[in-house]
Parts: sequence; C-alpha cells; structure tokens
Amino acid sequence: MKNFWIIIFSIIVIGTGVAYAITQTAQSQQQGGFMDKKILVAYFSWSGNTKSIAEKIHNQVGGDIFEITPVTPYPSDYNETAYGVAKEQKDKGIHPPINNTDVTPYDIVFVGTPAWWYTMAPPVMTFLAENNFEGKTIVPFVTHGGGGGYTIDKDMVKLAKGAKVLAPFVVYSRGGAGVDKDIASWLEKLK
Repeated sequence: MKNFWIIIFSIIVIGTGVAYAITQTAQSQQQGGFMDKKILVAYFSWSGNTKSIAEKIHNQVGGDIFEITPVTPYPSDYNETAYGVAKEQKDKGIHPPINNTDVTPYDIVFVGTPAWWYTMAPPVMTFLAENNFEGKTIVPFVTHGGGGGYTIDKDMVKLAKGAKVLAPFVVYSRGGAGVDKDIASWLEKLK
C-alpha cells in the first residue's frame, strides 16, 4: 500500500511540473517577440476607454505602463473638451505641455490614444514629438466613438522620427466582452 501512495504522489508531482511547463510555454508564445524587449505601454485617456484598453494590453505584454497627462487637464464636460479645447488644439497644431516620461530605456512603446478630430489626441502628439524614438518600435492602439482609426498610425510616423510604427489595434469604445481575445489576436499578427 505504501508503494501505491508513492506512485500516486510521484504522478501528481510530475503532472504538476508538466502543467507548469505547458503554462510557461504558452505565456512565452503569447508574448512572442516582445519577451526579450523592454516595453512601455503609454496612453492618453480622457473618458477611461483608452485606459481600459491600455491596461488589457499591459496585462498581455507586461513591461511598464504610463499615462500621458497634460499639464493643464481637459475640462470634464465632453462638449467643452471635444468641440472646444481639443478642436482648437487640433486646428491650430497646438501640442499641449504634458507630464512626460523618458522613453530612452524602451525598445517597444505601445502608444494609445482616442481618435479626436480624425487624428490622435494632442497630448499624444506632444509625447511623440518630445521624445526620441530613433530605432524604437511604436505599436499604436486607438479607441473611437464610431469613426475608426483614421490615419493615426501614419500620423505617428510623422511625429516619431526614426521609429518603426506597426499596425494599430483599433477598437470602438472599450471593445466589449471579446476584447481580450481581439488584443491577443492582434498581438499574434505583430510577431
């Protein structure tokens, strides 16, 4: 009887080890080309939609996460922000001052923005223009209220000189119940 329990215990230990190895392999494959890179997920979010997607991406790729915040916050009223301040900044090409972070230590920078007036939010423009992205990879993600991603990835190329800009993840609002799978599928295509 003692040998029986030793065999059962051995099977459990081996099974646990195999399950752990499979889990680690799956996580490595999920992160793919991102595993050996220093990653930053940087985003601007006015309503919380882009923040939600940024956190989901961060959960899948790891690295650091940073919220791009303007020195002068936008008004809490949607109309005042969208049709007032943000539209004026876009029309006049204003890049508002932000509380910036240094991207120097990062290889891959995921950059998240809401689509505002057919392009990225002005604080994201500032973030891209004020940092040196030479030799880095930018991975855009865009939230929108019905207009799509426009040409935001191409606009990022113009501001982030010397960066390689990959295909964006574009999602309506917070993406719904299947957004985690959608993000995983998008990341898989980037490898």
